[in-house]
Formats: sequence, C-alpha cells, structure tokens
Amino acid sequence: MREQLTIYDTTLRDGTQAENFNLSVADKLRITLKLDELAIDFVEGGWPGANPASTLYFEEIRNYELKHTVVVAFGSTRNFRNLPENDPNLNALIAAKTRAITIFGKSWDIHVHDALRIELADNLQIIEDSLAYLRPHVEFLFYDAEHFFDGYKANPAYALSTLDRAIVGGARCLILCDTNGGTLPGEIATIYTEVQKHLAAAVNKIVPVELGIHAHNDTECAVANTLVAVSLGATHVQGTINGIGERCGNANLTSIMPGLALKMKRYFAAAENLHKLTEASRFVSELGNVTHNKYQPYVGQAAFAHKGGIHVSAVKRNPLTYEHIVPERVGNVRRILISDQAGRSSILHKAKKFGIDLASHDPLVSSILKKLKELETQGFQYEGADASFELLMRKALGTRKEYFRLLSFRVISQKETAGNGSEGKIMEEATIRLEVGGEVVHVAALGNGPVNALDNALRKALNDFYPQLTTMELQDYKVRVLASEHGTGAMVRVLIESRDETSTWGTVGVSHDIIDASWQALVDSITYKLIQDERSHQSDRQ
Repeated sequence: MREQLTIYDTTLRDGTQAENFNLSVADKLRITLKLDELAIDFVEGGWPGANPASTLYFEEIRNYELKHTVVVAFGSTRNFRNLPENDPNLNALIAAKTRAITIFGKSWDIHVHDALRIELADNLQIIEDSLAYLRPHVEFLFYDAEHFFDGYKANPAYALSTLDRAIVGGARCLILCDTNGGTLPGEIATIYTEVQKHLAAAVNKIVPVELGIHAHNDTECAVANTLVAVSLGATHVQGTINGIGERCGNANLTSIMPGLALKMKRYFAAAENLHKLTEASRFVSELGNVTHNKYQPYVGQAAFAHKGGIHVSAVKRNPLTYEHIVPERVGNVRRILISDQAGRSSILHKAKKFGIDLASHDPLVSSILKKLKELETQGFQYEGADASFELLMRKALGTRKEYFRLLSFRVISQKETAGNGSEGKIMEEATIRLEVGGEVVHVAALGNGPVNALDNALRKALNDFYPQLTTMELQDYKVRVLASEHGTGAMVRVLIESRDETSTWGTVGVSHDIIDASWQALVDSITYKLIQDERSHQSDRQ
C-alpha cells in the first residue's frame, strides 16, 4: 500500500498576510470550494475570534457540504495568565466547530524570553496543556512548531523538548516551521534527520507521530525545503496557492504538488486532480485581485510557451525536447507564440465543461481561439469569469440568445457643496434606453456610485419582461488597472460575481472606461442568468 501524503493549504489564513492580497468572506468560501474540487486534504480557514470576518467564515462554511476537504481552525497556545478552560483563544477554536484545529507554539528560546516574556519551562507547560485541552474536541489536532529550525540552531535540546511536550499534550502531527524562511535545504536535511532520531529514541513517545513541514520563501528555498523534507520522511505538507504569503511568501503548493506527484512519484488525493491545478491557481489570483505570475512554474501562462527559432521547430516534432512535463497534466497548455495552435485543448476542455458539443477538428475551435487571443490582448482574463467565457463560446456557435439590446446609456455623477463650504453629498443617476422584444424601454435610476446606478437602471428596465431577475443579486465587484504606466488613461478589468438561489457565476469586462467595463460584465451576468433559467425550464418540461 502506498504511503499517502497530506496536503494542507493555508492560503485563507497565512496567504492573506501578504501585502495587497485581500479576501472577503465570500472569496474565502469560493476558494474553499475550489480547493475541495482539487481534493486538498485540509484548508486552514483563519483564526476564529481574531476578527469578525474569520468568525463569520467558520459560521458560513458549515452551510456547505465539502466532498473531501476538512476545514481547519487556527490559533495559538494559551496565554500564560489563563487556565486552558478560561482562555478565549482556545475556546474560540472549539466554538468554530471544525473537525481539525491547528495551534502554534514557540520553539525558539529567544521568542519565549522576548515575545512571550515567560520562562522556558512555562512555555513547555502551555504547549502541553493547550493541546490536552483541545484534544477531546477535534478529530485532527495539529501542532505548528513555530521558528523550529532557528530554534534548533540556537538551542537544540530545548527545541526538541517542545516537540516532546506537544506529543504528551495529544498532538499526533508535528509541523516543523521555517517561519523566517532563512533555512537552506542542507540545513533542513540535517535538522530533520536529527529530529527523527530524537523521536525514535524518546522515552515519552506515546504513539507514532507524523512529521510535517511549513516553509517560508525568504531565501527562495521554500519549495526546495519542502521537497527535501518529504524525501526524508515528512508526510504532512503545508503551503499556499501561488506561494502567496507574508514578506516573500509561503511554500508554493502549485509547484510542490506537481513536484511530489510527477517528479517524486508520491501519492496524495489531489494528485488525481492536477489537471485542475492551473485553473485553481489563476482563480485564487483573480479573487485576490492580484496579477497572476505568468512566469510561475507549472501554472504560469509562460510555463510552456515557445517563441520562435530552434525551440519551436523542435517542440513541434517532439515536445519533450523543451518541456519537462506534458502541460495538460497540470491543466496548462502549450503555447507556440507564433502559431495558432496554442490553447485548443483548453477550448475543448471548457466546451465539455459547459455541455457544448464541440469536436477537436471543428473549425469553430480555431474561430473561438482567435477571438479569445484578441480579447486577451485587450486585457480580458476568464479565470473567475467562466460565465463570460461560456457566453463567448455560445456566441461563436450562434446559440447565444439576445434578450435585450442597448440603444444608449448615460451616467451622471453630481456633487454639491453645502452652503457652509463643507463637503456635500455625491449623487449618481443612470439613464438607459433598451430594446426588449421590439419594445423600446427608457428608464432612470439612482444608485450608490455610478455602477450601482447603472445596475439599478438595467434591472428596472428588464424586470417587467424577466421577473426572475429579482432573485439575482450582485455579490462582489472588483476592478483592476491593467497598464498602470498610462495613469488614469489605463485599461481596467472589472470582475463581477453574481448569484441567485442555486448558483454563483463570474463575468468580466475590459475597457479604458470603468463604466463601460462594468456594463459589459453586468450584461454578461444578466444574460447568463436568463440562459440558465431557460435551460432549467426546458429540462423540467422534459
């Protein structure tokens, strides 16, 4: 029987400590569902009680039935001044009602003295009794040995004693953390070997324990350190999607997982779904409102791109000449930058997902691909906007129905200064003229901001014709500037997430004008809703 690794994702907690990477509760829920599709074993949802958003996430995620992923609540050992049963942090972890809890404790004597300001023996006590208090409440209890490698280098005996006390407290998985990210692969190998020797000989070892690795990337070694640890026996792997995280980031799971599965031939549940990896990677970037790193290994847009000359000629004859793996294994595609062959498999994959019958030799595949390339050049990205991509494909196939046609719209933003010279209120009004079923409709509506006014006017114009739109609402709205060197004249991309009683969907728009980009995404969102409802009614009649 193959030894199975455990993949533990901390994008929603450690990842959100990255500069300029922010996730709403709705974003966190969507990412959790995406990671569940990937079959990630554990997803760390946040620190309950640390802020209202984290607490709300744990309440909301209980409304979803995950197929594989176990959600984890994260926190610290108790405050030295509190008994475990009176510690707000520990009780908030239990109140999150997750099947798994992770707590971290201090391994480095300098942190015990300077950060916690307690004695070394006191730190050992709070590690043990914090874990012992949590043990009866969860199925999985993980212990993150924070700053373990730095702690070991400073005081090996003490760092090892913290692990011993964690075991006595009930932890069955010890994760050794390179929290400052300054440890090199050779040091990881040496220290891991010493830890294994110690655990094998420890007289207080109650039951076999699992060892894990949690690496940061401050020396660009997080992925290498993780792979080295696994090669030496670590079976629990922590990291984030795209390596997002504080300072220089965390260990990058989108590089680690292919390395483990395809290079080291190690097994874990998500290894069966690596063909979904690129989509998940770009999905997280889009929801975090950050530009996806096109040069990222495995999942970057340039990871399997070939441009001219000898490389292109060789790859056309045999891709192995300049590719270390087949790109489709991680859900990516080969891109011949001077050819129209790149991306066909992606088009066919999406068509199948949308229930569209499209053969590989169908000329429409090339037509869709050409249009897609044109739109990508303009700044469109469809990760996180599958609804817009499906509408693009249906338009090429001639099956996209036009439910309404824009004749004109106008948005007015007016600010009035109060009589005493103080700042006045801003008023936005949108006016729209549409043609719906041969009838011209002319309406106006106010809103909180120009986009909200435009959305309100569009709904007002359509509700009498399509009353089902009252069940639909805009859930999230993001704007990204695409070419910042052009300043206020730059292109912008708008991503809108909408939902109704049964589903959520994303749409996208791109323009020099933020209102126009928003209009494109709004139209796609409503059109997709109407198509889905029509399809659902047809299925019910059948």
